[in-house]
Amino acid sequence: MSLRFVAVAFDKNAIRATRYLAEGVQEARVTLRADLEDGVEAGLRGIRSAIRQVLPLDNGITAVGVSAPGLLDYKHGVLRSLPGFPDWVDVPLRDVLVESLGVPVFVARAADTAVLGEWRFGIGRGVSDLIYMAVNDTLDAGMIFQDQLFTGGKGMGGAVGKLLIECPPVTPEATVMTLETLLSGETILQRARARLEAGASATLMEELGNNPMALTVEKLCDAARQGDPMAQALLKDVGACLGMALIHMMYLFDPTLFVLDGIVQCAGDMLLSPMRQTLAARTSGAYRDHARIVLAQLGNDVRLWGALALCLAELGL
Repeated sequence: MSLRFVAVAFDKNAIRATRYLAEGVQEARVTLRADLEDGVEAGLRGIRSAIRQVLPLDNGITAVGVSAPGLLDYKHGVLRSLPGFPDWVDVPLRDVLVESLGVPVFVARAADTAVLGEWRFGIGRGVSDLIYMAVNDTLDAGMIFQDQLFTGGKGMGGAVGKLLIECPPVTPEATVMTLETLLSGETILQRARARLEAGASATLMEELGNNPMALTVEKLCDAARQGDPMAQALLKDVGACLGMALIHMMYLFDPTLFVLDGIVQCAGDMLLSPMRQTLAARTSGAYRDHARIVLAQLGNDVRLWGALALCLAELGL
């Protein structure tokens, strides 16, 4: 009989659940609206509902893996905090779901499931040491070392976005900031909107209907591809800062592979080229030549694949 698993990924917008066979075959999936703003109980009801909608008729599930946003205590399965949702503090996510479902439940933060997904099913297959970094609304990173997920001594390690970095091209008024502040998608958009309001790109401003708040990361990348100087300059600065972030990771952890995701996928060489230039100028070839840098492969389902990989890893499969 084939082993079956349910993988769940949730964030502020949606709860997604997929039923997998152990080898990665997808049997069922569902997407529900997230109820996180309605409080913890409503959010947990939504998660349980998504899981139950993909359960097989015989309830024959081996385990459930959950990819959660926010600060998570991996060892105890407790969601310590969820930015923007003050009610979500010290939520015993794993224990609540075990009590409801009666099967093993494993919980990890979003970036940890993402790196597990790329390592087990994506571009990181066969690599023992890799770092996954995603520039989205926040900067997230997950790490595999010697074929093991790195979670730190108390299960809350790997918060790369909290590291301080000097990056004057982007912030001349404050040269030292956290990586998350420098590289998050929201920060990038804030800078772009400020430049638009200052008159940096009349053409793009007109395309946005003179509303800077209509700017999205996708529209910023499109403008850069079409030759907009402001958009190109901003992505160049962000690429240089991302290069500095990778240099820190190289010297600290010496990974074999970096897997990049999020805005990097949208911006492409407009961001990757200045990143590589920074690496070439500021790091030793002994480190730079050792670490390949690739784009993530699993797309929007990376956290679902990772939740499956989490179950397999925890069960030694």
